[in-house]
Amino acid sequence: SSMQPCGSAPCPGFRMREVASMYFTMIAVFLVVLVVALQGTAPRESPFPYTVPLDPQGLLELSWNVSYPLRLVHFQVLVKEPKFGLLFGMSDRGEFENADLAVLWSDGRNSYFGDAWSDEEGQLHMDSQQDYQLLGAHKAPEGLYLLFRRAFSTCDPKDYVIEDGTVHLIYGILEQPVRSLQAINTSAIPTGLQRVQLLKPNISVPELPSDMQSMAITAPDVVIPSQETTYWCYMVELPEKFPKHHIVMYEPVITAGNEALVHHMEVFQCAAEQGSVPGYNGPCDAKMKPAQLNVCRHVLAAWALGAQAFYYPEEAGLAFGGPGSSRYLRLEIHYHNPLVFKGRRDSSGIRLYYTARLRRYDAGILELGLVYTPVMAIPPGEAEFQLSGYCTDKCTRLALPPAGIRVFASQLHTHLAGRRVVTVLAREGRARRVLNADMHYSPHFQEIRMLKELVPVLPGDELITTCTYNTQDRSRATVGGFGIMEEMCVNYVHYYPQTQLELCKSAVDPGYLHRYFNLVNRFNDEEVCTCPRVSVPQQFASVPWNAFNRDVLRSLYGFAPISVHCNKSSAVRFPGEWEKQPLPEVTELRDAVPRCPPAPAARPLAPVALHLGRG
Repeated sequence: SSMQPCGSAPCPGFRMREVASMYFTMIAVFLVVLVVALQGTAPRESPFPYTVPLDPQGLLELSWNVSYPLRLVHFQVLVKEPKFGLLFGMSDRGEFENADLAVLWSDGRNSYFGDAWSDEEGQLHMDSQQDYQLLGAHKAPEGLYLLFRRAFSTCDPKDYVIEDGTVHLIYGILEQPVRSLQAINTSAIPTGLQRVQLLKPNISVPELPSDMQSMAITAPDVVIPSQETTYWCYMVELPEKFPKHHIVMYEPVITAGNEALVHHMEVFQCAAEQGSVPGYNGPCDAKMKPAQLNVCRHVLAAWALGAQAFYYPEEAGLAFGGPGSSRYLRLEIHYHNPLVFKGRRDSSGIRLYYTARLRRYDAGILELGLVYTPVMAIPPGEAEFQLSGYCTDKCTRLALPPAGIRVFASQLHTHLAGRRVVTVLAREGRARRVLNADMHYSPHFQEIRMLKELVPVLPGDELITTCTYNTQDRSRATVGGFGIMEEMCVNYVHYYPQTQLELCKSAVDPGYLHRYFNLVNRFNDEEVCTCPRVSVPQQFASVPWNAFNRDVLRSLYGFAPISVHCNKSSAVRFPGEWEKQPLPEVTELRDAVPRCPPAPAARPLAPVALHLGRG
């Protein structure tokens, strides 16, 4: 290790630092053992509170914990059937190119561990800065345990920065011995990806009420279809005259053995105006599904792989039951069955915990982002195209109480082209803070996430939700709408106290879009029919997508006035003038750039040799 000046005292060398680190780790382990011993029969807290299966068979199990003071993640991987090694790491969207990897490999005699990176061809290289630090490896009856740690941000340009939001974890299994790290061919081994939120908020569990009851809303022993993707819908009815309660927490219920198949689950409440809703148990996209199920869109609970139990803040609960509340709930389960198992039975679902002793505040859900309308569109073949939806100061001034609201959780939502979603809170024209951001967002991984702290939103604040889309695999324009090949940009924020405001969103003014189509025609030989009988999706479909038409559309969305939807429930707008509103002007939020020391000269490092016995 190169010596740095340390005042008059000589710097502790690398060995000394390592010994000190091991010494403190041993003290920490001793303290944990001591605390556990002193607790006696109290349930032992696992040092790794979060666990997910990495592969569909569940042969690789990842557990982890997060230290915010040290800005570190500790990982434990259990390899249930160890072969000749394992690749584990992170990349932008789950690809094996430009990935950041920890690799365990064996040449048949000895085993080695090292921090590696892959180039754009997927070729592995030993990293000159070893930031996956091996803490231990041991064999147990259930398999091989690997324990290592990694800082959130390492100042190594080859390393992935671990941020809030979704992380695409990748893995590969070495089934044959390899001569060296460079000899591993990532395209010739079994690989896969798993999405998780690694940086869970460090929130203490609130005290739960003594009269808490629970209700499991679970699938009725369904046979999981033998296809890769299934959305299963099941209708549940609350008891007659079920009075108003507050949901205070909920947790997943997963049938043993199906942990790797149940991808995400949601419980929706139907609209009260609908009256009775017929029973149903079957795929959500089936022709037989009653149309009335489409009015069951009010989210009560949502869970995705790797999520824990969800707790409401002590002072608030989510109301359900009682007059003016539908008795009908819809459970939706996304089964991910890439190995096409046949005949697997499942009774997974979500268990709601609720109390009749109502808390001080009803929690509410406010929808931010873009209105579902085809006037917002993304040209085809775009690597990154941004659309923003605005909740304006005019709306929050009118709809929020004088003391404002407190946001405690958020669920981001797009369809298949979404790649990033960010909501920024602005006050008096200045961006003040990020309310929620997912820079590696995946439409296949949507969960309600607790925020690290309550975010106050005051009357006069603006909330700007920006979605970034990729349409490189599409040949036609993608318009906004409800269909899976159409797009959305939504942030469902969970807050208290509940207000009448259910939705605060925007879209470009339709008149300005009409002018855009006229402009396209003036520059491109009358391609787009601007007569009233032709729909906006048809108009977008006939735009020739040259650089000019792309750039003008991007500019239009960046300056044209907007139509604001400042709505109470059942789509009634608050009184006021909401058309042709000026686009809010907000100064950008500057990112805090991590200060990195000048990089030392790169030097190839040797891997760590392990003694695990043969193979």
